[in-house]
Amino acid sequence: MNIDAALQTFLSESRELLEEMENALLTAEREPVKTEMINAIFRAAHTIKGSAGLFGLDDIVAFTHVVESVLDRVRDGKIELGEALIGVLLRCCDHIGALVEPLAIGSLEADADLVRSGMPLMTQLRTYLEVPATAALTPHRDGAESANTFERIGGGDASSDHWYISLRFGADVLRNGMDPLSFMHYLGTIGTITDIVTSFDRMPPAPDMDPESCYLGFEIAFKSEVDKNTIENVFEFVREDCQIRILPPHSRIDEYVRLIQELPAETARLGEILIRCGIVTERELNAALNVQAALDTSKQAIGEILVGQGTVQAELVEAALAKQSQVKEIKSQENRSVRVDADKLDHLINLVGELIIAGAGVNLIARRTNNAELQESASVLSGLVEEVRDSALQLRMVKIGATFNRFQRVVHDVSREIGKDIRLVVSGEDTELDKTVVEKIGDPLMHLVRNAIDHGIEEADTRLARGKPAQGSVRLNAYHDSGSIVIEVSDDGGGLKRDRILAKAVERGLVEPGRTLSDNEIYNLIFEPGFSTAEQVTNLSGRGVGMDVVKRNIVALRGSVGVYSEEGVGTTVSVRLPLTLAIIDGFLVGLGKSVFVIPLDVIDECVEFSSIPGRDYTDLRGQVLPFLRLRTLFSVQGEPTRRESIVVIRHAGRKVGLVVDTLLGEFQTVIKPLGKMFSQVKSISGSTILGSGEVALILDVAALLKDVDNPVSRQIAA
Repeated sequence: MNIDAALQTFLSESRELLEEMENALLTAEREPVKTEMINAIFRAAHTIKGSAGLFGLDDIVAFTHVVESVLDRVRDGKIELGEALIGVLLRCCDHIGALVEPLAIGSLEADADLVRSGMPLMTQLRTYLEVPATAALTPHRDGAESANTFERIGGGDASSDHWYISLRFGADVLRNGMDPLSFMHYLGTIGTITDIVTSFDRMPPAPDMDPESCYLGFEIAFKSEVDKNTIENVFEFVREDCQIRILPPHSRIDEYVRLIQELPAETARLGEILIRCGIVTERELNAALNVQAALDTSKQAIGEILVGQGTVQAELVEAALAKQSQVKEIKSQENRSVRVDADKLDHLINLVGELIIAGAGVNLIARRTNNAELQESASVLSGLVEEVRDSALQLRMVKIGATFNRFQRVVHDVSREIGKDIRLVVSGEDTELDKTVVEKIGDPLMHLVRNAIDHGIEEADTRLARGKPAQGSVRLNAYHDSGSIVIEVSDDGGGLKRDRILAKAVERGLVEPGRTLSDNEIYNLIFEPGFSTAEQVTNLSGRGVGMDVVKRNIVALRGSVGVYSEEGVGTTVSVRLPLTLAIIDGFLVGLGKSVFVIPLDVIDECVEFSSIPGRDYTDLRGQVLPFLRLRTLFSVQGEPTRRESIVVIRHAGRKVGLVVDTLLGEFQTVIKPLGKMFSQVKSISGSTILGSGEVALILDVAALLKDVDNPVSRQIAA
């Protein structure tokens, strides 16, 4: 991989990590137990800093180092992750993102103005790093002592929680000019020796004693706030002449297990995991490795050796092994994933579309030749093409959760800007839809969420007076329905004021005075260009710009939007979109010499047409079924066939019939957009190419349902 490709990978990963960091910060603000979120935030900052260092991006490294230092103190429990710190860290996310973005154009040079703009944040961060001079070091905590001598020096008493040091000086320590007691005295300068037992197990009979040799050992109960490595360094000058074993207090096992679990998913060796958490020192690990090297390594693992030497507790080795397995699993999953450029994916989808059109032509030729063998081969080819199509489309399907999570920050910032207490509730985040749809729906949803915050949610005093909680809520929900995805933006605010909307519409000439409209028709007036009932203009809304754009963008995606509201209770805006903009399963119907396509996923059934002349409804097994005559709707010339059919479609909870001349069967439909010249044609969402090379128009089901509601407009002008 060349440096440019590596930089782009770093840029992409940094964006993802910053998004994860932001989501974790916003989640931590609402959760009482923040440990998991704090770990995620720390890992994101740590990974960005490490990767930036590989490219020499010193400005990013310097800034993220300070962020990481603050987060490290949060992890240690020295700083509380409160609202103020979360606000600072969110702004830090924005600044890191700004530092990273120049890489998109290949710039490795730090922007002096940009770096300078981060100085106030650095100052704020450093206030969290100021530690009183008398503050003690925070140790890495761990486990239980070994049995017999531990019991003898009071280790079994939970109230006397301490380090356990087992010390055996070498016989020549005195000859080498070292005084064992001096090490005891020095140990007392970094803590308190709470108990000590002298061991005589190596003492020879009196006639065999050498006055220049040391035979004593010591079992020491030591209370201190230093870490294991610091204690080991006390005996640095006699390491080669003594045997030393240090076990931390039993109260520290849980914390060591936590430290193991919190390690970033990058270290897979057992010894490295134990050292990084402060459970063993490098000297202890090297000693165990030397023992392992002298043995048959296939018979004894390093963890077993460390436990056998009494260097570490078995439960900590088990925790480290579990972490090791987790890291290997994550690495294995990462190795199974491949990043694909979006343009290459789009090109593949286009090729699959052309393959479908070519396959349709082959099927047509096979039927015309009446060759059974050729027809069978064409049928097999069609099946394979369909599988390729489904697999290719699945590559472009992404979960909408990533889009939803963007709005956590919007609600957090905007609600504070206007002085409201609002939370965002998300559901259905695992619902999948086409990546292209996801990219284009972001802005319309942003308008709807901001509108709900500004107009929908009332002030806290008003809510309390109405018997509601002071905190308002905005909900985002997504689910699949009849081959479409439905996204709902709801709020528990004051709801739309029906009379005020109608009065404003009459004032602007959108509705004739005295005309009776349904609630749905009145609520949909808010999507008219420039329409607004806001009493004052704010930074967010009130200028009548936005909702008409929302609807226009959604309609451009072959979608529809509806509003449901109850005054004093809340409002729900429902957006219905197709799952994909590229290829669908369609059903061909004939009107005279013209062919139309109906999306297969909205079709319930097909029945023979029978109705009393002059009526636009029929009896479907005891139920009234309204229908549309497509021949009349599209002004198709000529007489209908003697046996017309009704295609029964279901959309947005409604059932309607479409009267057609002939039923032509299923067809894999490659959607081709209409040109600008035909962009205003109603009830048509696109076109496709048949196997014969002819063009068939794809029906817009949502628009057809509106024609059922408005019989006056049932004549379409091209």
